[in-house]
Amino acid sequence: MAMSGTDAGTQAGRVLLDYEGPIAFVTLSHPGRLNAITVFMWQELTRIFTELSSNDALRCVVVRGEGGNFAAGADIREFPKFRGDLNGVRHYHTEILAPALSAIASCMHPVVAEIHGVCVGGGLEIASQCDLRIASADARFGVPINRLGFPMAPDEMRGLLNLVGRAVTMEILLEGRVFGAAEAMAKGLLTRVLPDSDVHADVMRCAHRLAKGAPLAARINKQTAARLCPPVEPLSDAEFNALFRYAESRDHHEGVRAFLAGVEPAFTGE
Repeated sequence: MAMSGTDAGTQAGRVLLDYEGPIAFVTLSHPGRLNAITVFMWQELTRIFTELSSNDALRCVVVRGEGGNFAAGADIREFPKFRGDLNGVRHYHTEILAPALSAIASCMHPVVAEIHGVCVGGGLEIASQCDLRIASADARFGVPINRLGFPMAPDEMRGLLNLVGRAVTMEILLEGRVFGAAEAMAKGLLTRVLPDSDVHADVMRCAHRLAKGAPLAARINKQTAARLCPPVEPLSDAEFNALFRYAESRDHHEGVRAFLAGVEPAFTGE
């Protein structure tokens, strides 16, 4: 059975939900856009993972992308509409994107990411919130947002920092490179890497192992790990505004303009 949100048929991108016994499959679907994640899709992720966390019959959730890719990050075509100024950028990151990542991270069931193809930007942020990440040897990773003239938002950076630490996070963000699965494995981003043709079967074996385990033990393990790695003190309004002040900068608008136009950006530091 596949389900999606209200009026999903009118949306360019969707998040599909399927079940196979005690295993749920959450599929990012945005054909022709490498599963770039729209505002609607972020909101669907929040709704779906909240729903999954209330389902005691589940034992495991698998997150995957449709059509040979995981996700190519947020859909930049929406940026002018939803992120045109400081208030828009702050609302987008704190009220749309952050709740989705939080819902994934706080899901009471084990969450496994099945990664093929592109897993960059918001796609890597989603994968970072999963408990396990099983990837194809030809998958590609990175957060090349420096080419768009903006930094990673705090609630998005938290997942990457918790997974790989400050040094690797800084390397990924400051260089903005897209790199392969072997390097991602060496950096600690992945659980394991397999030939592309073997990934799905391995994910299913993993999911069935998780489904056979004691669900209470798995949930307590997740709760204990979260308790032993408590979140930092919440940022103040002044800190949020300072961090999102780039929203109205020349460089940010130039980065988005250049990306949409398919040309190289010319950054000036303004």
